[in-house]
Amino acid sequence: MKTGAQLYTIRMYTQNEKDFARSMKKIAEIGYRTVQISAVGPIRPERIREICEGEGLEIVLTHSDVNRILYDTDKLIAEHDIMGCKYIGLGAMPDKYRTPEWARQFAEDFREPAKKIAEAGKLLMYHNHNFEFRKVSAEGAAQEKRLIEYLMEWFPPQEMGFTLDTYWVQAAGADVCQWIDLLKDRIPCVHLKDMAMSEGGSVMAPVMEGNMNFEGILKKLEGTSCQYLLVEQDVCQGSPFDCLKQSYDNLAAAGYR
Repeated sequence: MKTGAQLYTIRMYTQNEKDFARSMKKIAEIGYRTVQISAVGPIRPERIREICEGEGLEIVLTHSDVNRILYDTDKLIAEHDIMGCKYIGLGAMPDKYRTPEWARQFAEDFREPAKKIAEAGKLLMYHNHNFEFRKVSAEGAAQEKRLIEYLMEWFPPQEMGFTLDTYWVQAAGADVCQWIDLLKDRIPCVHLKDMAMSEGGSVMAPVMEGNMNFEGILKKLEGTSCQYLLVEQDVCQGSPFDCLKQSYDNLAAAGYR
């Protein structure tokens, strides 16, 4: 498993080509060798790859605009070819699909793009938050299930993978190690971030700086399809580059680089 940086963490510093180049240099200096492209500015895919390769960074996953996945699939696939990226990610289920009466429409709408992506030798990756662990009775379903269970049922593994986010599984009150087991053949990419407590409640923290059982989580991931451990921290207490460095140093000390 390779340790990488989810660039959403530093989204403030990737909105133009000059800042992106500076940021990739800092990411490489920390020690990362893989990145996920997410929430970057309007930079051509050719330049994104050129800048990343110049710093020794491999692009392994994206979060792509939902409308491009649905309606601009061919061009999106071509751009991922340019970047040398196999995994095309959806960052979240749009709000309208999160209701019982519309949940099944997600499968109807995304089935053809998912198949087209798979036929191109790539894989559509679904990134979870906590709401996917809420049980609903999807219209036409025989029984109540969690939204994530419906997704597992509606899409075969060759057409949808899951970017399992450790923090959001924990935030849902679910067992991270249990869900690693349930999705073990469908998680080539995993998001790592920790959960700590402050006076105001739970907060996101660098990996191994909070209260989650990362020793157990990482050991469990070793026996799965996971290839990339991508560090993400949506909200940082201080500099996001410092948070990424703290996570990297902790993971490297535990033997994950």
